[in-house]
Amino acid sequence: MSRKGGSALKLTKVIFIRHGEADGNIDRVFHGHYNSDLTENGVRQIKLTAERLRDTNIDAIYSSDLKRTYKTAEAIAQGRNMEIITDERLREINGGQWEDVPWDELPNKFPESYGFWLNNPLHVQMPDGESMIEFQNRIYDAVQEKINKHIGKVLCIVTHGTALRVLLCKYHNKSLSDLAEIAWNDNASITVVEYDDKLSPKIVVAGDNGHLGDYSTLAKQSWWRKTDKKGDN
Repeated sequence: MSRKGGSALKLTKVIFIRHGEADGNIDRVFHGHYNSDLTENGVRQIKLTAERLRDTNIDAIYSSDLKRTYKTAEAIAQGRNMEIITDERLREINGGQWEDVPWDELPNKFPESYGFWLNNPLHVQMPDGESMIEFQNRIYDAVQEKINKHIGKVLCIVTHGTALRVLLCKYHNKSLSDLAEIAWNDNASITVVEYDDKLSPKIVVAGDNGHLGDYSTLAKQSWWRKTDKKGDN
């Protein structure tokens, strides 16, 4: 595909990064808007991710404003003399009453919403929080706004686990009812999506964690092997 005059089309590329391992990830506690910090292992992870991207051109860096994402973005920005632009719309889903509750307690405390989380995420409504539809629309609109602002450029967007899943679900043209088919990305993993001149997305790589080695979070956990339907923010 080419533009008028024969010049090659320059794709817009987004490098999505899931934040480094945070307290909620390792303790298995639901942290959506809850502002948890990185673990020691998470700090190691983000350094490895930054090193992996050291020679990659990046034109702009955006991040959720929560600590675990912003610190991840800081590692990537180091040495680039670039501003990190925060946007609260890039935050994880607002869990409302789910916030800071251990995952094992959610089925008993919130049987209805947790049941939808497991079996039909399309109908999830977090008590005093967001619905899954509202959340997907928020994340998608925020990302599209940034793509439209940087046509033909390379963006880095640092966000969260469920945020990446609902985006990838949309990019695969799947319903949120099929969210369980979208795998969880590791902490500090890399997902790359390219957009053509019509802004149609092409997923180049999803959840690449090859740079993490022994510091991988998922490698030390078993919940995601038992079921894709449980969560990890």
